[in-house]
Amino acid sequence: MTDQNFEAMRRAMVESQLRTTGVNDPRVVAAMASVPREHFVAVERRALAYTDRPVPLGPGRALNMPEATGLLLTEAAVRPADKVLLVGAASGYTAALLDRLAAKVVALEEDADLVALARTALSDTRVELVEGALNRGWAAAAPYDLIVVDGLIEHVPDALVDQLADNGRLACAILDRDTSRLAIGRKSGTAFGLDLFADCEAAPIPGFAKPKSFVF
Repeated sequence: MTDQNFEAMRRAMVESQLRTTGVNDPRVVAAMASVPREHFVAVERRALAYTDRPVPLGPGRALNMPEATGLLLTEAAVRPADKVLLVGAASGYTAALLDRLAAKVVALEEDADLVALARTALSDTRVELVEGALNRGWAAAAPYDLIVVDGLIEHVPDALVDQLADNGRLACAILDRDTSRLAIGRKSGTAFGLDLFADCEAAPIPGFAKPKSFVF
């Protein structure tokens, strides 16, 4: 595969996977049209970088398909002045997008192999890459205007909600009655609620199993 091949695949992704599915924020589209997804997957999987399926990254982890990422970032309405926490940085692709959309990005990952990949892939960005348990967030840099959970989870832990600024937003994919649904939530005072806005496949991330007493 050549750079020209990947550029053509990126243009096709924008036209067939983003513009046709409601990804209509010009800044999100521009970022996804310019950040090379192929740099965030293993060399042997680069030909799959622009497919409309999650791309495996390692045991139990995958790069979300473009539609899921684009819809989440569009609904999150990322502002140029936002401080953002990305939970589940994986190989760094969504962090690279957010670096072009927000003022400050803290990208959290717990898999040491993925942290190493992301550190290389994000070397020319402003992203602060940190390592720790995904479900605990990164309190050291809180509060955040926006938290993006880059993967499918069963519930939103209180630790993440606590790290949101008042009126802060949280974007994620959540498992609802065995279906992956994209959701956006907002914190107001001590209250937080999620609104589901689209059914869309997303790659699961570890550590977010629903507590047995939890009811969604």
